[in-house]
Amino acid sequence: MGRQVTEDAVRQYRSVFISDVHLGTRGCQADLLLDFIRHMDCETLYLVGDIVDGWKLRSGWYWPQSHNDVVQKILRLARKGVSVIYVPGNHDEVVRDFIGVHFGGVVVARDAVHETADGRRFLVTHGDDFDAVVQHAKWLALLGDWAYRALLASNTLINRVRRRLGFGYWSFSAFAKTRVKKALQFIENFEQAVADEARRRGVDGVICGHIHKAESRMIDGIAYINDGDWVESCTALVEHADGVLEILEWAKIRRQVAVAEPVMLPAPIAA
Repeated sequence: MGRQVTEDAVRQYRSVFISDVHLGTRGCQADLLLDFIRHMDCETLYLVGDIVDGWKLRSGWYWPQSHNDVVQKILRLARKGVSVIYVPGNHDEVVRDFIGVHFGGVVVARDAVHETADGRRFLVTHGDDFDAVVQHAKWLALLGDWAYRALLASNTLINRVRRRLGFGYWSFSAFAKTRVKKALQFIENFEQAVADEARRRGVDGVICGHIHKAESRMIDGIAYINDGDWVESCTALVEHADGVLEILEWAKIRRQVAVAEPVMLPAPIAA
C-alpha cells in the first residue's frame, strides 16, 4: 500500500534526492520544484547533478526569477541546518573543480555513499561517467542536447494547449523515449553499467540521475534507483524515517491535491 497524505501538508523525510533540474533552460519546471521544496522538510538533501545547465548558459543567458528562487530556497535549507550535498553532473561539470569545497553550507562531492536508516548503503552519482557518448564523443552529446531541447520546446507548446483544454501535464519527450528502440537500449545499457559500478564498490544499490527516467528496480541483486528530473517527469526520491525509499511524481500529486482528492503516494521500495 502507498502512504496517504493530507492536502498541502509539509512532508517530513530523512533524505531527499533531486537531479536534472537544468536551471538556465526554458524546459526547467522551476515552479513545480519550488512547490515541492515548500512542502517538504528533510535532514539531508542530495543534489544529484545537472542542477544548473552550464551547456545552455554558455550559448545564451536565460535566468528568470523562479530559477533564482530555487537557488535561494536550497541555500536557505542549508542555513536552517539541512545537510546539502551537491554531486555535479555533466551539464554543471564546472562545479567539479570545487570538490570538497563548502558553498554557503552546500558541500560539493564527486560522488557519495548514503546509508539509509535501515542500514543499506547506496552509491550516489549523477551517472554521466557511464554514458559512452558523453565520455567519448562530447560533440555528439552536445548535438543530442540541442535536439532534446527542441523536443522540450514542442513539449511546452503541447502542454500550453492541454492546459487551455483543461488537461494536466503530459511529457511528449518522455512518451517518445519509451517508444524508441534505440533509446530503450541505451537506458538498459546505462542502468546495467551503473549497477555494475555499485557492485564493484561493494554497496547495496545506486541512486543516480542523468537519463531523465525515474526508475526503481533490482538488477542482479543491486538496487537501481533513478530519481528522474525536473524538466519532464518532475520526480524526486525520498527516504522516510524508517529507511523506506519512494519516488514521488510531484506534478501528479499536486494535480490530485488541486481537485481535493486523497493523495496516495507510490508503494515503497522493498528493502
